[in-house]
Amino acid sequence: MLNNNNLPKVAYFCMEYGLDTSMRTYAGGLGILAGDYLKGAKDYNVPLVGLGLKWKQGYTDQKIGKDGRPYDSYHNYDYDFLKDTGIKVTVKIRQRDVVCKVWELDKFGNAPIYLLDTDIPENEDAWITGQLYGWFGEERIAQEMVLGIGGVRALRALGYEAEVYHFNEGHAVFAGLELMREKLEKGFTFKEAWEASRDEIVFTTHTPIVQGNESHTLDRLMYMGANNGLTIEQMIELGGAPFNMTVAALRLSRISNGVAQLHKETSNKMWEHIEDKSDIIGITNAIHLPTWVDDNMIKSAESNEGLWENHIKNKEALIDFVYERNGVKLAADKLLIGFSRRAAPYKRSNLIFTDKAIIEPLLREGKIQIVFSGKAHPLDDTGKKIVENIVAMSKEYPNSVVFLENYDMTIGRMLTRGSDVWLNNPRRPLEASGTSGMKAAMNGVLNCSILDGWWPEAYNHGVNGWQFGDGKSVDDFSTLEELDEYDLRALYKVLLEEVLPTYYGNREKWVEMMKNSILSTKEYFSVKRMLEEYYSKMYIK
Repeated sequence: MLNNNNLPKVAYFCMEYGLDTSMRTYAGGLGILAGDYLKGAKDYNVPLVGLGLKWKQGYTDQKIGKDGRPYDSYHNYDYDFLKDTGIKVTVKIRQRDVVCKVWELDKFGNAPIYLLDTDIPENEDAWITGQLYGWFGEERIAQEMVLGIGGVRALRALGYEAEVYHFNEGHAVFAGLELMREKLEKGFTFKEAWEASRDEIVFTTHTPIVQGNESHTLDRLMYMGANNGLTIEQMIELGGAPFNMTVAALRLSRISNGVAQLHKETSNKMWEHIEDKSDIIGITNAIHLPTWVDDNMIKSAESNEGLWENHIKNKEALIDFVYERNGVKLAADKLLIGFSRRAAPYKRSNLIFTDKAIIEPLLREGKIQIVFSGKAHPLDDTGKKIVENIVAMSKEYPNSVVFLENYDMTIGRMLTRGSDVWLNNPRRPLEASGTSGMKAAMNGVLNCSILDGWWPEAYNHGVNGWQFGDGKSVDDFSTLEELDEYDLRALYKVLLEEVLPTYYGNREKWVEMMKNSILSTKEYFSVKRMLEEYYSKMYIK
């Protein structure tokens, strides 16, 4: 299907792109997904370009201080591989013209991404594109105005005639207001401009927590100029008061999607009260195999030869990596659990440590080794406390618990290749998708996970991995403490009765499960299927 020469031309808007560790333009899963998607677009030669921002300092480098607490540091990055398009566009922000220089990025096997940059001599507001998700409300709005309004203007200047505008998260919503402004200037009424723009826009929502969906007060938006010529009443009609970026995107798009089938259900329930919104379908996220998956593991699974030996090579590479970074030498013959993701409370990074009577003997004996990594948002003190707790555990169990600081694509790749088990225990249904588990699965690393995000679509308990918690969710308990206790007991049960006995007592079964893990995920959770679904279900009318 992707060979069709008549596919519509797509402009993909995203705040962050994770393409390579050296390019610090990503914070986490949203950016990694966008980077993989643009690599897939290049691999399969589909007519799609990306729009983003050239972040001067990118996201935080988060290190661990001598006191065991995380701290944030920022650096100015220069990227000599960006191509100067020679194009500049202007966006009026706070009544001042902000000039945005347009760079082209195509170095990492990706379809072209056009990055807008305000860090040029013409601007008093040079720091708008300074820090990804940095600072506070006004700066965030200014960044989103550059992405959305500036992005559409950049496309016009580049001569790229997009037929579909894909907003990856609500950050891009001001692009919709720019499409409307163009039509209003041609004499369209507000309703006509809305309908005609809606016909061109599709939207992906990622955040299954209402509070995580960004909103801004209308007086601030009007002061910034984000309304782009619309009246305050028209802004309320689009996004409500306060103005919710997700609500506006749902009303400005002809179709929307959640990023897993469970997330589709969660999103529809979460936004069911919104009138005039687009339908929310499910298109499950996927990964770019050449970036994340050891091809030898796939070949071994297909030929049924050398699977364990290739896995041990990856595990030993991870052990060497940990030793180099932290000075801790883990054991290749002991179970190694990987856990790396953003340090947010609902992901419960330290859940496994809750009952010391159960977990401590396993850590003291070295029967279980756990390698953690993850960053907290710079302004999230609760997330930083989670990191601090895990670092404390690594000091208490120095030979069996490791925390790798400053989580990035390199750490992610090492852990999803070299671990034996990939642990995931969010509070269901608060994880939208979670692509790290897909990377682990295709590398023969067995998932042991709550039935959240993508895992309900992939798991076959005891055959290609394990589930725990039986799909119980936040709504099934009167308090979060009750849910956490239930999931904890379920985790320990699976760990003690299935994972450990299989690893230490039935190597044949373990290797068979590794093979099943790879073969059951490598096609459905690859970027090719995701691209095909976006084209067939959303881009093509």
